[in-house]
Amino acid sequence: MSPALPDGDAAPDDGALPASVVTGAAGRAFGLYLHVPFCTVRCGYCDFNTYTANELGGGANQAAYADTALREIELARAVLARSGLPARPLSTVFVGGGTPTVLPPGDLARMLEGARSAWGLAPGAEVTTEANPDSVTPASLAELARAGFTRVSFGMQSAVPRVLATLERTHDPRRIPDVVRWAKDAGLAVSLDLIYGTPGESVADWRASVEAALATGVDHVSAYALVVEQGTKMAAQVRRGELALPTEEDQAAKYELADAMLAADGLGWYEVSNWARTPAQACRHNLAYWRGDDWWGIGPGAHSHVGGGDSGGVRWWNVKHPRAYAQRLESGVSPAAGRETLDPATTALERVMLGVRLSDGLALADVSERARHAVAGLVADGLLDGRAALGADGGGRRALLTLRGRLLADAVIRELTD
Repeated sequence: MSPALPDGDAAPDDGALPASVVTGAAGRAFGLYLHVPFCTVRCGYCDFNTYTANELGGGANQAAYADTALREIELARAVLARSGLPARPLSTVFVGGGTPTVLPPGDLARMLEGARSAWGLAPGAEVTTEANPDSVTPASLAELARAGFTRVSFGMQSAVPRVLATLERTHDPRRIPDVVRWAKDAGLAVSLDLIYGTPGESVADWRASVEAALATGVDHVSAYALVVEQGTKMAAQVRRGELALPTEEDQAAKYELADAMLAADGLGWYEVSNWARTPAQACRHNLAYWRGDDWWGIGPGAHSHVGGGDSGGVRWWNVKHPRAYAQRLESGVSPAAGRETLDPATTALERVMLGVRLSDGLALADVSERARHAVAGLVADGLLDGRAALGADGGGRRALLTLRGRLLADAVIRELTD
């Protein structure tokens, strides 16, 4: 089961936003996240807010979900219009899950059309859906492309069958080249998601997975270290001694191997866990999160963020269960379960925590005087790039992670925050 929602203040039933969110809005991009909480099978390591048909039972079913999500889109349109925010078309749309493609392509198309009707899409907008390799066909991908999707992110995770079995993934790894080809034939950009550090995965297994991903010719790869979250089936297996977690040294070796292999194939890192062939092929939706832009999260358990800078902003989250989510919207009430008003200090702290993870680096002007004094030590320890810290590379004085710094990014962040 996914973790509990954060603590926070009560959210208003009408979804109204504080007046402070208007300040600086014209300089912030606006995106939409659309959560589809359904999966055919729940993987043992997953702690996302997802459900199988058996878990949900009757009531909040997949067939009705598109109509429910469209109700929240209409609510969001009305709330933003009343807030005084400037009209902004959507720069990005990201449909995540769960497995969005367990819904019929027509349902995903209807939700996208609802978003387009509410706000419009900016020229060249990025529209992504996540997908499992066994949840698409050439016809379904072509239908998504015709509806306006521009990008698909496949949950490949591994190319090694026994590693996939440990993760309880259901797809055949031999299908990966096919689905990538089908997506490209439909005109979609393609990203592959990989996971390293699965119990029992060897370095050779991980090398084989990265090689298989690169063999497809994709222009974007995400590689995440497996984190075994409390409350998951895998956490119970580890606790009982049925699975053994890898060492930190093993995780570091696999990250370094992936970075070297991806770089050799022409993909450069732009965020600690993400690589793209060119800057234009980076995931713009995720960059909007890391840069503190505005986004509305549609769906049960989805999080939203509007506002920032000196005026602060507001973040809120929806009720978790699909049935409670649907019932609130059917009653004409916002599905928000709680929210947090962000003061300027909190916004500045989050800007450091997220910005330092990017290959652009973090302007040292954005950190405190105490943190700036810590930079020399971080450079001496090989965690930050010395030339960037001095501004000698032409980009202004920045905190830019080295490869070693990426491995120890959390430690760097602690040094750069108060």
